[in-house]
Amino acid sequence: MLPRSLRRRYLSSRLYLFLSLLGPGIIAANADNDASGIFGYSLAGAQYRYAMLWVLALSTIALGVAQEMCARMGAVTGKGLADLIREEYGVKVTFVAMCALLVANFATTVSEFAGILAATQIFWGATARFVVLPVVAVLIWALVTRGTYKRLERILLGASLVYLLYIVSAFLAHPNWGEVFKETILPDFKSVSPIKDYVFMIINVVGTTITPWGQFYIQSSVRDKGVKASEYRATRIDVLFGAFFTNFVAFFIVVCCGATLFAAGIHNVSDAGQVAKALAPLAGKTATILFAIGLFNASCFGAIAVPLSTAYAVTEALGWESA
Repeated sequence: MLPRSLRRRYLSSRLYLFLSLLGPGIIAANADNDASGIFGYSLAGAQYRYAMLWVLALSTIALGVAQEMCARMGAVTGKGLADLIREEYGVKVTFVAMCALLVANFATTVSEFAGILAATQIFWGATARFVVLPVVAVLIWALVTRGTYKRLERILLGASLVYLLYIVSAFLAHPNWGEVFKETILPDFKSVSPIKDYVFMIINVVGTTITPWGQFYIQSSVRDKGVKASEYRATRIDVLFGAFFTNFVAFFIVVCCGATLFAAGIHNVSDAGQVAKALAPLAGKTATILFAIGLFNASCFGAIAVPLSTAYAVTEALGWESA
């Protein structure tokens, strides 16, 4: 048995290694809870109350598997996903994949800034469009282009904690937790109608959780951190915890909207900002403020992560080493 001093040193070194590898999994998964993701989860709760919660359990497994595969490839090969696509399938297939990714990422980035606008309008009204939004856009641009990735990663890890506000919002909505857990395990499909729209919402929830850009991001960030195959165990914990945490937050978003909007007969909203405003008379102004802060944080989170993913993919597709 090792002496106590050596055991402490060993445990300290293992903890330092884990903390140094922490980041890619949590950031990539949480970035999926962006403006469009929050809106999708809100609609799921507003339209089907708790009948969509079981989907989150399955999508957590799917997200964990998908991102774990990409993180593993990054650790084993030392290459990003676009780099591997180019090597395995050639330039033509890579070109088509990159064009599709660029279109999707551009639309996603636009939706992030729409989410920032929707959140800031709750606090600053019409002035947000002409004053707050441009300022936030410049700050995000400066953060991505002028700061170091290590600093950016720390900021995003800190921002991940803001997602906990959605849990508080759900409790402020005072749902019937017995019904919540019952619907999670044994959903009542009899109340689901029409089934076509329900299936479409399932696709929406899964699609907003498992995104193409997220896979490019996580593999490239694992590569950039220099994670080796022998160190992959710590990264796997990071990835799987991230997959759990992101859908854990999504669970409470659905619960919050199911207990308020669905119960009040508000089944259709146009954006997540309207969801936040609608919570005020139903769950109190505090719930609205917390939801709006969470939306702003999530939108900024996505506005940073999606362009980074795009930069990773394009540089790798062109055969450059991203930096």
